[in-house]
Amino acid sequence: MSSTSSDKSLAARPSLSRRAASSLIMGLTASLSRVFLYSLNSVEVTGLQRFLDIRDRRKDVHKRQRGLLTVCNHVSVSDDPLMWGVLPFGDAFNPSNHRWSLGAQDICFKNGLLAAFFSSGQVLPTHRLHYSPYGGPFQPTVSQAIRLLSAQPFVKPLPPDGEGAREVDVPDLPPVHAGNRHSWVHVFPEACVHQHPKMFMRYFKWGVSRMILESEPMPDVLPIFIDGTQHMMPEDRGWPRFLPRFGVKLRVAFGEPVETEKVFGDLRARWQELVKQEDSKTRILGELSDELKYGEEAVKLRIEVARRVREEVLKVRRSLDYPDEEPSGFELAETWRREPGKDRYKSNVDDSLVNKRQ
Repeated sequence: MSSTSSDKSLAARPSLSRRAASSLIMGLTASLSRVFLYSLNSVEVTGLQRFLDIRDRRKDVHKRQRGLLTVCNHVSVSDDPLMWGVLPFGDAFNPSNHRWSLGAQDICFKNGLLAAFFSSGQVLPTHRLHYSPYGGPFQPTVSQAIRLLSAQPFVKPLPPDGEGAREVDVPDLPPVHAGNRHSWVHVFPEACVHQHPKMFMRYFKWGVSRMILESEPMPDVLPIFIDGTQHMMPEDRGWPRFLPRFGVKLRVAFGEPVETEKVFGDLRARWQELVKQEDSKTRILGELSDELKYGEEAVKLRIEVARRVREEVLKVRRSLDYPDEEPSGFELAETWRREPGKDRYKSNVDDSLVNKRQ
């Protein structure tokens, strides 16, 4: 699908009502988050101006050269939207220059009202294997995130394989609009809340690997580290569980932009060789043949990309003088396999509090 044909077949941007809803929901949510953070808590932000400069250069959609992928540790159910409360007032009222994120389908999209709210808030419905057979790194939502980060082409998401998928799983979201090329996508690659007393992290999952390997061109990548929201919404909190605690010190550190070609260039080159071998079976950006999904080399590449992304977030963590992770091996999926198959639990790997419902 060429850029020209794609642009002609799709609206340049969402309808006026859709844009107004997104502006209102995102702007008010971010404003309330900022009021809560700065009126009831202590806030320390590092690298904010650097991040704002990056955002300012991206205001004109037509001048963007690539997407922006931000990655962050995940310590609380309230990380998003609270972490964006450190941005200036009014920032989120321009949704075309604000983040897209991934939210649990079984929570954020379980009925029409919630689906309308979160989709207007630029959240993509994500299935999780722990709760849905449609989960995993190859679900349509991850492919849509790849398209958001890319130049072209834009297509409507395909439904998950098999019967039983609800209409809300494949909504007519703005990623299908040509004006959303080179968007900003934010992810929490740990894919679950992980509250460790020393701020250790879990392994990073493959969705972020796909976004770096498959987006065209490769997106800019910026790591973020947060500490404090786990005290606002601790996993062992009592009633009322739905209200955040205050009087907390929040730290948000925006790292340096990753030298993507230096860090990921070799892995992208190997990936592109694999794609060439499977080119006749790969027609649409974000759709993969079985070999590109499950082949040994493809799996190795995703594991290594995820490890390197995690290392970039660790660099930000180290800059804040947190102790090194110990013992080693937390970056490996196999380290965590002995954990119980529960929604919420205290990990028998690192004594952290884990919430896989968020």
